Order: sequence, then C-alpha cells, then structure tokens
Amino acid sequence: MPDSAGGVRPVPEPRTEPDTGPEAGSAPGPEGSAGFADSERVPGQGGPPVNEAAQAQTPVPARGVRRHSVRGQVLAALRSALVGGELVPGEVYSAPALGDRFGVSATPVREAMQQLALEGAVEVVPNRGFRVTERSAQELVELTEVRALIEVPVMLRLARTVPAERWTELRPLAEAARAAAAAGDRAAYAECDRAFHRALLSPCGNEQLVMFADDLLRRSQWPLVTAPAVRRADLMADAAEHSALLDALEARDLTVIQSLLRGHFETAPD
Repeated sequence: MPDSAGGVRPVPEPRTEPDTGPEAGSAPGPEGSAGFADSERVPGQGGPPVNEAAQAQTPVPARGVRRHSVRGQVLAALRSALVGGELVPGEVYSAPALGDRFGVSATPVREAMQQLALEGAVEVVPNRGFRVTERSAQELVELTEVRALIEVPVMLRLARTVPAERWTELRPLAEAARAAAAAGDRAAYAECDRAFHRALLSPCGNEQLVMFADDLLRRSQWPLVTAPAVRRADLMADAAEHSALLDALEARDLTVIQSLLRGHFETAPD
C-alpha cells in the first residue's frame, strides 16, 4: 500500500514458520499482518525477483497472511489492496500469481476473488483470472443516492430517541478515522469509516439494514477508473465531518444532521 509519501511501505519481517498450506494452524493475528518471505518481496524492496506470472501483471505490494482463517485474511487483504488502488481497475490478476504474493496456494485466493466477484468488485476472466471492475462516476452517484435514502431517515429517527451519551461513546471511532486520515492511509481510513458508520446505525435494531448500508459504503469506497489520487487533505476533511456529526447528534440538531449526512455522502473520498 502506498504510504503517506506516495511510496511502498517497507515489507514486514519475514515469517520463520514453514508454508504448510491453508490447513496448517497457527495463532490468529490481525488480518494481513504476517510478513513475506524474502522470495515474496516487492520488486525493488530487496530479495530475488518474483516469478514471471507475477511480473506480467501490475505489481501488488506484498502483504503476508497467517495460516489461520486463510481465506478470510486473503479476502481482507484483497479488499484493502482494492481500496488502496493497488489492484488497478481494468487489470487482470491470476490466483496463482496473487497466491505467490501472499505465500499461500491459489485456492484461498481464488475463493476470495469469487466473493469479490459476487460483490461486483471483480469479474471472472475465463482461463486468465479476475479483472478489477472499472467503475463509472455515475455508479458512485447512484450508490450515494441509495445511501442517502436509507441512512438519512434512520439517523434522524435515532437522533430523536438515542441519548446523547450513546453518541459520545463513538468519539474513539471518529478519532481512529482521523488518525488514519492524518497518516494518509486510505485503506485503513476506509475500514475506520465503515466501523464508524456501522456504529452510527447499530441502535436502529435492524441488523439487515446495517449490513446492507455497510455493503453500499464498501462499494462506494472502490476507486474510479479516472479518479485522481485521494489526497490526505481529502481524508482529513471527510474525517472532520464525523466529529461534526457527533456534535449535531448530541445536540439533537436535526437540520444540521440532515445537511451533514447528505454532504458527507456526496463528498466522501472515492
């Protein structure tokens, strides 16, 4: 993932345990947190070159995956790479080449990519792999409209009934998003943003609505084909709206809440 200066983060320390495949157990850890072996390093970051299949594609910075819950961790790492722009719209990626990057077999990568295909993030290319979906600005507009139709009425209802103390409890989530924005970490910010919005909606008592809204937000975070790189200032402005929204919720200012939500959806980094 690009760091705040626009380069590639240093590759974590390599794992010492043998690569025994998806069935071998190990202690669970943060998704995508384990390191790559030297043979899996990003070109230009040291170590021998990756295989030719990987070199034939747009490079994806290496992210390690532990053996525990391999498919889930590969899926999380692919989603992070997608949001961070490391999986390029229009490019085709093969499961074996991505498996080399993650230090796992092609099977969990293929399973994770099939899930992303169901979500619309990629499409299957027979005998080649998976092409990252090329999204249009119109699609983002449509997602924004649907989010506003669902979330604004719910939040206005919650603002009338939920005690102010409940919104105060969400301050740490808003601060986590602000910290990720300050670091210029788009993928981390995307996760913090989704956590914040899930927490906002959770008092509604409708789990299906919360999950549906979360899926809409995830899809709206995918980069557009022709969109310029998201700047740290854009992330910081978006994060600041979280705190402003909590202020309005605590004050039960319905007019400000509605205005902030609609503006937040329309100006969110894409």
